[in-house]
Amino acid sequence: MQEQTSIRISIDLLNTLRNFKEEGESYEDVIWDFIEPHLEISEQTKRNIEVSKKEYKKGNLFTLEEVKKELGF
Repeated sequence: MQEQTSIRISIDLLNTLRNFKEEGESYEDVIWDFIEPHLEISEQTKRNIEVSKKEYKKGNLFTLEEVKKELGF
């Protein structure tokens, strides 16, 4: 069995979780349902990474100092 812990949450959050909780579902299940979509990189993010890699290989990059200068910092 996995180790367990308790967390302190507000009554408002508890009530919100209750609204999403279905019969036979644990609060852990509800929380995982919200978290899981954010654990994987989206297809758009993967495409953006590939574009960035190609730009980097072409030498299209800027130093931090160049970015600061461009933004006026």
